[in-house]
Amino acid sequence: MVRDPLNRWVEGDPYDTAGAGYDGFAVFQSGSPDRAATGAGPDPADALAPRPGSDAEYSDHGNASRYGPRGSRARRPKRRRPVRRTAIALLTVVLGTSLGTYSWADTKLDRDVDLNTFGIRPPAGEGTNYLIVGSDSREGLSEQDRKELHTGSPGGRRTDSMIVLHTGAHGTTMVSLPRDSWITIPGYTSPATGKRSAPTKDKLNATFAYGGPQLLARTVEHNTGLRIDHYAEIGFAGFVNIVNAVGGVPICLDRDIKDEKSGSDLRKGCQVLDGTESLAFVRQRHQEAQGDLGRTRNQRKFLSALAHRAAAPDTALNPFELYPALSAGLDTLIVDRGMSLRDLMSMFQAVQSATGGRGRQVSVPVADLGFSTPKGSAVRWNMAQARKLFGELKHDRPVSLTEKGSAGRSFAHHAAE
Repeated sequence: MVRDPLNRWVEGDPYDTAGAGYDGFAVFQSGSPDRAATGAGPDPADALAPRPGSDAEYSDHGNASRYGPRGSRARRPKRRRPVRRTAIALLTVVLGTSLGTYSWADTKLDRDVDLNTFGIRPPAGEGTNYLIVGSDSREGLSEQDRKELHTGSPGGRRTDSMIVLHTGAHGTTMVSLPRDSWITIPGYTSPATGKRSAPTKDKLNATFAYGGPQLLARTVEHNTGLRIDHYAEIGFAGFVNIVNAVGGVPICLDRDIKDEKSGSDLRKGCQVLDGTESLAFVRQRHQEAQGDLGRTRNQRKFLSALAHRAAAPDTALNPFELYPALSAGLDTLIVDRGMSLRDLMSMFQAVQSATGGRGRQVSVPVADLGFSTPKGSAVRWNMAQARKLFGELKHDRPVSLTEKGSAGRSFAHHAAE
């Protein structure tokens, strides 16, 4: 027994690293087992020596315990951290994919709508207002597609659905505007012809044909007093492609629906609708007791189911599902010039919130569903209740209006009942 440079008892020559009596690493790892085995008690030097792995052991100003045989620095074996390395690698991939997806998606946005085109606009209120539009644009549809989807001739461009989505301190509210609403189109100058048109009465969806999204948004502002902060529109082809890209949308129907004009032929009960069936469902109104008003309710319910289907883990977290869905939506989506991808995501999240039970879904209050006009039967608003509703939204107050009735429910709503 001899003492090593650390004043510890070891077998043989402490400097004979080739022999079997000394292991430079064993001294650091095992302390002085020989003293304990012989009953000699702890070595006082051990109490003064730094603990293995401590800062003092490897400090430039530490004591001799940082040295191994012949003054060489003793290095501890490196510990592998596979879990940590895997997590870092996954995080890098996720961040890289997210940034890549963000950049790709941002370049795909068609920012074609200038909301400042027509005249003086209402002052900004509290919260944020989106105008979400489903148009009857046939762009991207072949003649065979139009026949199968029952969309009619490709001429013209009108709106099949309009929803004002409000977000603010009191949550989210979705307000459906019937396309046949009898409203006032404000005076405007046509950018194409330079001709001035005086204010006139007409159906809401006609404004789209007269002046496109810009005049539609301006007309909604004029009749509601709300400033539209952002605009988002999708046509027939985009609607069908998105539904098919997410694998269909689950809906529970309270009754059979058969409508020759829209092509809808659905049975009562829970089912998954493909793109063609979905388009027929949201367009049909002749089987609805309240006509256009019933259709707006179905459109909101379907939008709810679509939003939840798109956000489901098997879609949102699966790149093979996510990218086709994103591409299908972005290829046919038209937004305003000020819409960023962040704004679009906020709108989508607000839709999810409102349709998931954390917000309100209502239609503009109606006084007459069959109001006779020079342009045919129209929907006349209950102006007193409508002003109250839009005033609450403008000042971001809780909405007091309630609404009942719908032909369609999502699987989530059906299960909750």
